[in-house]
Amino acid sequence: MKSISILILAAGKGTRMKSSLPKVLHRVGGVPMVERVVRAGDAMKASSLCVIVGHGGSAVSAHVKGVSPKAAFAEQKVLNGSGGAVRQALAWLKKQKGDVIVTCGDAPLIRRETFAALVAQHRKQKNAATVLTTHMPNPFGYGRIVRSYDSAVERIVEHLDASEDERKLTEINSGTYCFDARALSRALPKLKNNNAKKEFYLTDTLEILRTGGGRIGAVVCADHNEILGINSRAELALAESIANHRKCAELMAAGVTIIDPDDTYVQDTVKVGPDTILFPQTFLLGTTEIGSGCKIGPWSHISDCLIENDVTVKASFADASRIRSGSKIGPFSHIRPKSDLGPNVHMGNFSETKNSRLADGSKLNHLSYLGDATVGKFVNIGAGTITCNYDGIQKSPTQIQDHAFIGSNTNLIAPVRVGSHAVIGAGSSISKDVPDWSLAVERASTKVIKDWARAKFSKKGKKR
Repeated sequence: MKSISILILAAGKGTRMKSSLPKVLHRVGGVPMVERVVRAGDAMKASSLCVIVGHGGSAVSAHVKGVSPKAAFAEQKVLNGSGGAVRQALAWLKKQKGDVIVTCGDAPLIRRETFAALVAQHRKQKNAATVLTTHMPNPFGYGRIVRSYDSAVERIVEHLDASEDERKLTEINSGTYCFDARALSRALPKLKNNNAKKEFYLTDTLEILRTGGGRIGAVVCADHNEILGINSRAELALAESIANHRKCAELMAAGVTIIDPDDTYVQDTVKVGPDTILFPQTFLLGTTEIGSGCKIGPWSHISDCLIENDVTVKASFADASRIRSGSKIGPFSHIRPKSDLGPNVHMGNFSETKNSRLADGSKLNHLSYLGDATVGKFVNIGAGTITCNYDGIQKSPTQIQDHAFIGSNTNLIAPVRVGSHAVIGAGSSISKDVPDWSLAVERASTKVIKDWARAKFSKKGKKR
């Protein structure tokens, strides 16, 4: 079996993006565009990968190395066309002994299956080059595929160089090809820039190869959205929408209920188990993993979290935390990083945790904050309770043992420990450890002055 290599063109400035970030590092489905292409190529088990960098090259190279450490790089210092870009990788290309896929780093929707179909057709027909094409409803701006009388690919003509009749053609060049690596390396030095843009077009290598006796083939991609190139924020939004609908369709096929896929956002890297229900206005981001039988949303935003089975998260935010089986979160909870809740924890109504652990069956339901706290089993945290964990210099821990009862409006001034089955009276500020089974109360005694209000308001002539 011949080897397959991948060459990714990622040198463009992307001026229409109007961004300081290199175009190919903009994200689609939570993943930088160039990474999506690299991963599609990795799925082909490529023997070698090379990326042509230019604008923002150091940032692009650093990111690709993090994904594919063995990747090679070539720099296109002068942006003089796709052929000029591939020429920069000529030294790498001459080392490749099999076939090479040449594709674009700003085409984030291309699938591994499409690469595989392109290579299979290329090898079956023993082509010198095979181009991936599609029929575009509005082909304006794309290079057109010109076929001969027997439907073979004759040449590709760029839009600016096309005649009026050629511009009526709807079959367009995707910018993705499979070449015999040695044939391509021989054709590249023969490129000329006698065209409207004065650039070296990679498409011209097809005619060079055909004239030299090589066969040129084509594979038509049925979904024209798959070859979408991103050059503007509007196109980025379109790609994001397509990627999201793909992900939602994948999840629904695997047994996840999504009430309204048009109003639910799930990044590619997210995993969701069967029989989970995603309600509208739910955002699932990053490395989030959700088990089975959960109810997520509406109006929830979850990033980089591990959520186990049978969890409910309603109208809440959660980030870089774990929610264990059977827990009920929300509405209006805020789970900040390094929280670990459950199993069977209840949390809601404007309560917040940060770097805190709540064990089995504990409740934090109303207007409370736990920071740097460890809470045991079956603890009740009353409304308005806060851990005073930061003194302006350092953060200190709070420990609340099993079955403790924390009364409403309590301040737990860390570092402090509340023992098991202890009770804290409402309105207390606790700065000393409370032993097991004890009652701690810290409040001023109540003083009642009879008829005080009557005397006060009668002097002012007010009736109540």
